[in-house]
Amino acid sequence: RVFPAGTAAGPTTPAAAVGSPPKSLGPPPLGPVNPALRTGSVRPPAEEPPEDCDVPADAVLVPLREALDACRPTVQKQVCEDIGRRLTVLGDMWAQGKLSAPVRKRMSVLVQELQRCSWDTADELHRSLMVDHVNEVSQWLVGVKRLIAEMRNLPMGELTEPQDDKTETGPEQE
Repeated sequence: RVFPAGTAAGPTTPAAAVGSPPKSLGPPPLGPVNPALRTGSVRPPAEEPPEDCDVPADAVLVPLREALDACRPTVQKQVCEDIGRRLTVLGDMWAQGKLSAPVRKRMSVLVQELQRCSWDTADELHRSLMVDHVNEVSQWLVGVKRLIAEMRNLPMGELTEPQDDKTETGPEQE
């Protein structure tokens, strides 16, 4: 059976009408390609210099343990013990060299923000650590998050008193 051109069962037009490319739009634009558009172009985060992260563990752990001690009078014993266990895991991983330079650096900055009572900034640093380094921090960062929340609830007087008769002046030391 033969169908005339243009009917439902026969070809309607030459192959150009079926699946043909659109009319030419002209040559691609000339000039340099924006580096942000290149697929292989990834910009490293500005806050993390590659290897200049010789932060001693005590610079992070001592202030965190002092913060935990400040929370003990107002926080349930079980919560404090859990935070303490997680801080111990953090210290062990740090001592064993299991924490990358970016994690050590961000934890140092997070502790500085806690000492300044900059709760929102500390929370933001906590979130960025969890998002960017979840496999590295998941065992202990929950304790740091809880510590931030408990410190936020402390009366301000308990945060500014020096611990153990130390004569620290606070954030101005930098």
